[in-house]
Amino acid sequence: MLAVNYSTIRNNLKNYCDLVTENCETVIVTRKDEKNVVMISLDKYNNMLENLFIMSDKVNYERLLESKEQFDKHQGITKTTEELEALANE
Repeated sequence: MLAVNYSTIRNNLKNYCDLVTENCETVIVTRKDEKNVVMISLDKYNNMLENLFIMSDKVNYERLLESKEQFDKHQGITKTTEELEALANE
């Protein structure tokens, strides 16, 4: 995470945009009176929104945690492509 003042960003906007999008860097644009702004890539922003959505539904989030726990304990079930297609057609 970088903190850069507004004037520096203004004079080097393309470079900082490239840094954010190509290197997954987060840039804090510092401004007077602590009215700072955060620059992140659209991909990172969309990922944050998706995570907030998933975590906002308690039932869905708990199910996700259970699934992760099962995966970590190697308790998953293996299905072939044909088995998955058959389940989808039921």
